[in-house]
Amino acid sequence: MLKQQQSQFIIVTFPAQGHINPAFQFAERLIRLGVHVTFFTTVGAHHRGMIKSPPTDNLSFATFSDGYDDEVVPMDDAEKQLNQLKRNGSKALTDLIVSTTNKQCIVYTMLLPWAADVAREHHVPFALLWIQPAMVFDIYYYYYNGFADIIGNDSDDRPSCSIQLPGLPLLATRDLPSFLLASNPYALVQPKFQAQLEALEKESNPRVLVNTFDELEPEALKALEKHNLVAVGPLVPYAILDGRDLSNGSKNYIKWLNSKSESSVIYVSFGSLLVLKKQQMEEIARGLLDFGRPFLWVIRAKENGEEEKLSCREELEQMGMIVPWCSQVEVLTHPSLGCFMTHCGWNSTLESLVLGVPMVAFPQWSDQGTNAKLIEDVWKTGVRVTVNKDGIVEGDEIKRCLELVVGDGERREAIKRNAKKWKELAMKSAKEVGSSYNNLKAFVDEIDEVNVVVKRV
Repeated sequence: MLKQQQSQFIIVTFPAQGHINPAFQFAERLIRLGVHVTFFTTVGAHHRGMIKSPPTDNLSFATFSDGYDDEVVPMDDAEKQLNQLKRNGSKALTDLIVSTTNKQCIVYTMLLPWAADVAREHHVPFALLWIQPAMVFDIYYYYYNGFADIIGNDSDDRPSCSIQLPGLPLLATRDLPSFLLASNPYALVQPKFQAQLEALEKESNPRVLVNTFDELEPEALKALEKHNLVAVGPLVPYAILDGRDLSNGSKNYIKWLNSKSESSVIYVSFGSLLVLKKQQMEEIARGLLDFGRPFLWVIRAKENGEEEKLSCREELEQMGMIVPWCSQVEVLTHPSLGCFMTHCGWNSTLESLVLGVPMVAFPQWSDQGTNAKLIEDVWKTGVRVTVNKDGIVEGDEIKRCLELVVGDGERREAIKRNAKKWKELAMKSAKEVGSSYNNLKAFVDEIDEVNVVVKRV
């Protein structure tokens, strides 16, 4: 247990599930160290049920409005939302800091550099919680510090050029975060990442907490001399790390999984945001049918509530099960699971690593291409699909990758061995006296010392 009068932490998170999940797991780790945490995000995130836990003695919630309290933000309004997040969030965070008498520390997730500005203005120590791999942080840093011409050149005549960045493995264009490429359609996001790094540049000792662990990315964590990247992950639910049985036998998809043999089922899911083209969905369906193994495929309903109409839906449902939603951790921990065909979002990637699940990497955007590079070439826990000239992964390619990961052969056995190795290392890092536990405790102690010095001054 930490010493008395420790600092109170305010965790500021972007109102998207992929940000809230790791931020909340980070909050739980602080709470286990005896720290009080105030979780600070938008009213809309609460209304949409993104946060499931009730307040407790060491956990409280504070919210502010970004103008979208009862609705999902349309893509056309993304820039407007970011501006309102900054304006309304800055004021609400200022009010929260002023109203709190305890010593404080602000921890904020990506796309919220204004949180650092507010903390600095009120002489409150702060840290960035980087919810992607350390290697992705390094790539962004290099882009804004002398390597933009190399990283951002993805013209048609150089689609697969080799990119060498200090301290990182050799990369191709498809391995880079999509927001940095010339073909990036989301131009409004790139300046936010630049502002994120500029906020850190103003500090003599910038603190960056990364959702990874020392053993997973040793080179990437040390690649930048100017920034001290501190691994505090994997930020996944404690139930996973504790090895608890998470399955709820009353759910239809769990009953279906219970009826399948060990390591036989392919789990297919592309996260809570991604919408695939109809043509791509048809190719996935063809690949699954041609491979001939049972599968659990999450196909979310469209925004208008309609289901995606696939030409072979009846045939698919004879071989596998299609659901609009499932508890991912329940599926990934189930003994019948053989592999995970994933979009390579970092939360999904870490859950797979922690649970020793082999992957078919099917990246789409943001950091997912970099994550897929790590999965296939660095950790060797899966195989990455290759797109055709139209950007579509064909059914034959999907079948090929599935055969490598869950078929017969040496590649499958090597992937299984590597998956088991990383599972053991991930579990060890998160345990008490593990590397991430020790890193987080040292960070909390440092903040307490900083606040003691500030109080004396």
